[in-house]
Amino acid sequence: MARPVRRRLASAALEDVTIADAFWAPRVHSNSSATIPHIHRQLQKTGRLDAWKLKGGAGRRLRSWPQFWDSDVAKWMEAAAYGLAAKRNTGLEGRLDDLIALIARAQQKDGYVNTYFTAVEPGKRWANLRDMHELYCAGHLMEAAVAYYETTGKREFLDVMCRCADHIGSVFGPARGQKRGYPGHEEIELALVKLYRATGEKRYLDLAAFFIDERGRTPHYFDLEAGARGEEPRGAPYDYWQAHLPVREQSTAEGHSVRAMYLYSGMADLAAETGDAALLSACRRIWRNTTRRRMYVTGGLGSTSHGERFTFDYDLPNETAYSETCAAIALVFWAHRMLEIEDDGDYADIMERALYNGVISGISLDGKHFFYSNPLTVYPRPDGAPSGPFPPMRQPWFDCACCPPNISRLLASLGHYIYSQRDGQLSVHLYVQGSARLNTSGSEVVVTQETGYPWEETVRITVEPESPASFTLALRIPAWCRSARLRVNARPVGLDRLVRRGYARIKRTWEPGDTVDLTLPMPVERIEAHPRVRMNAGRVALQRGPIVYCLEETDNGRDLSDLALPREAALHATFDKALLNGSVVIEAKGRRRPSAGWANALHRPGRTGTTTAKLKAVPYGLWCNRRPGEMLVWIRDA
Repeated sequence: MARPVRRRLASAALEDVTIADAFWAPRVHSNSSATIPHIHRQLQKTGRLDAWKLKGGAGRRLRSWPQFWDSDVAKWMEAAAYGLAAKRNTGLEGRLDDLIALIARAQQKDGYVNTYFTAVEPGKRWANLRDMHELYCAGHLMEAAVAYYETTGKREFLDVMCRCADHIGSVFGPARGQKRGYPGHEEIELALVKLYRATGEKRYLDLAAFFIDERGRTPHYFDLEAGARGEEPRGAPYDYWQAHLPVREQSTAEGHSVRAMYLYSGMADLAAETGDAALLSACRRIWRNTTRRRMYVTGGLGSTSHGERFTFDYDLPNETAYSETCAAIALVFWAHRMLEIEDDGDYADIMERALYNGVISGISLDGKHFFYSNPLTVYPRPDGAPSGPFPPMRQPWFDCACCPPNISRLLASLGHYIYSQRDGQLSVHLYVQGSARLNTSGSEVVVTQETGYPWEETVRITVEPESPASFTLALRIPAWCRSARLRVNARPVGLDRLVRRGYARIKRTWEPGDTVDLTLPMPVERIEAHPRVRMNAGRVALQRGPIVYCLEETDNGRDLSDLALPREAALHATFDKALLNGSVVIEAKGRRRPSAGWANALHRPGRTGTTTAKLKAVPYGLWCNRRPGEMLVWIRDA
């Protein structure tokens, strides 16, 4: 029998949540109608789907067939599976069934599943966990199998991946003859916990625990396997793989930012299932370091393209920020897991920040173009090429295409992140117009939100229990809001005695049709960075509600870094229904130096005067949906 879940909260079932707002509903629809088909075409075009026919040629490494291709297909399958929860699509379901049959045929007799090491280098299974993504690909396939099973009830894919997990469990472990290894790219840890929750088979939880517990032990497994391959070990820094210390001894976010977020998500899952206090304590320490010292104001993670990694505390360069889309997505995964363990608004605040800024910036409004990296300053060269390692506009695909299907699966599963439930409590984490069918203490309750959030300040929540029922309705009071107001059935209610750990917890006997009106004032605010963030000294970012803003060349002209925002300048927020599918923009009177007189000088003495310049800021998450050009988040504070 499965051990009891230690989480305080559990997500609402995806099929029980509807999204009908002006911000997310068009994105979810675009994901279903445009992104999922677009990614499928790219998978076909690039050969990722045909790879499952296993025609690579034994012993021949194909340049066009990297070792991570299986994961791109798996994430698309997961996105498509979640999409079926919102609306059954027989054509899409048929394509998935055909692909699942192909994967089943590609599975080896011992349960092994991997196209690269079956068709391209069949003699090198499990020889290079550090670099070759075998366990990573298996993990994504497990996640896709669980999603498809939960959505459709069909078991074939789940059974395939259970056999694969059983094979992996026979290869890895502490017993004599087993490998004491762990993945260079984490992901399988959280996937095995999902497999455990779907099947109740404890051996999958135990295997997840093995991979997490083994990481960071000495002698380092990556060195041992390198020696077995006849190679010199790379040696330190092991922090790139989060293997510099055993995980329970770690305190800082290190190394490759996406790998780190997947590891911390798996650690949180394992702590939730086992009640491991030391593991949860490590998660808390690393969370504080990540969000207080190593995270961009947009919720982006990863300060440098060299290693796609964290660097050190307060090192947050803007123009060379890597801030991979996948890292922000994985931060959402980790935040949500911590939230369901600890029921603390800090996790939901970060989840919201990442979703509305660092995640959604990774995909265009048409759903067919993507950012791999999300810098906070962009200065394209006059020839249109980028000034750094980043393209000046979104791309339809990438050779390493982890981000497009990753953001697609998050959008397809967005309903998981809005509500949670447990005995005696229903929680609303995100304010999104729509409804959810929830359960608490055996009572079914429909919760409906009416709101124009994030553009509008008011949220009306209607509670419809089957019959009068006593429970707590927990509504998040965002950290950015310092003057929230609450009314229950039109009567004002003081928040001071209700707010604990970031939520207004309203306990009462709820009658069908009861309403709660929450007002979250959204003044435009100038945001400062910590004094040790040297790149942002003397600069401010603009934020309204959960939305971080930026300047674009198309609105403000060139040389955005020369623009300054006077401290006394009024900031005006207005809704422009014609801009970017409807968006609040911020306008102010700024200052800038005139360009006249500089034709024959690069430097000159004196101080040039400034002139008034109209300043217009748009949401960072929506930038680069018009004419490409410069972009800037942190504005000079005049």
